[in-house]
Amino acid sequence: MDHTAEFRRWKAQCLSKADLSRKGSVDEDVVEFVQLLNEREQYFTTSSCAGRIILLDGGINGFEVQKQNRCWLLVTHKPCVKDDVMAALKKATGDAILKFEPLVLHVQCRQLLDAQILHSVAIDSGFRNSGITVGKRGKTMLAVRSTHGLEVPLSNKGKLMVTEEYIDFLLKIANQKMEENKKRIERFYNCLQRALEKETITNLHPKEKIKDKNNSSYTRKKKRNPEEAHGKCLTEENDKECENDDDPGISVSIFPEDY
Repeated sequence: MDHTAEFRRWKAQCLSKADLSRKGSVDEDVVEFVQLLNEREQYFTTSSCAGRIILLDGGINGFEVQKQNRCWLLVTHKPCVKDDVMAALKKATGDAILKFEPLVLHVQCRQLLDAQILHSVAIDSGFRNSGITVGKRGKTMLAVRSTHGLEVPLSNKGKLMVTEEYIDFLLKIANQKMEENKKRIERFYNCLQRALEKETITNLHPKEKIKDKNNSSYTRKKKRNPEEAHGKCLTEENDKECENDDDPGISVSIFPEDY
């Protein structure tokens, strides 16, 4: 089967499926983003989460990594307040963990070049833990993600192990990360719009590809002065902000498609 035709079949099947996530719909902060990608013939999204603060309660036999084996005490895609967390903690009977998880977006791409364009924009927008995988059947997937997560244990066997003051401190950090996550999503969306518009123009005028070949994000980037950097998706200030905030040592979970 022609790869393009098979990709269209995969896309039609995926977009026709019912949303089986807990929420049952796309998160508000990424609705336009998902629509933008799904409207393009070379992309479609398979799963997404705009970012969230969650409180999980697990078994009493140690902290489990899998969220599937835990009870969801609290989940919000908005800033969280201490009173909500304290009320949820009263229901904990095992080992409760407070987590902040940033944007995760999975996109199937028609071909590797399409994935590289999206990957380059994601990296420049602050999602520096993003990656591309290519399957045996030619499925090219891009996972958009960053590393500014947070995961802190709060209770053991139902007993609170930290003070309310510390929980308030953690929530300030989590809410700050949520706000930074939102800024990155907006930056990513705006940069992606420009990149896709440029790609459309280039496809209409193939000669432009020759001019742009040496400017590819997958070639060595030349050092430029601040004036040359004007108008780029990622400013020096944003670049430093991302470098300071992204800690490669923090693990990031990728949500399954049934999230």
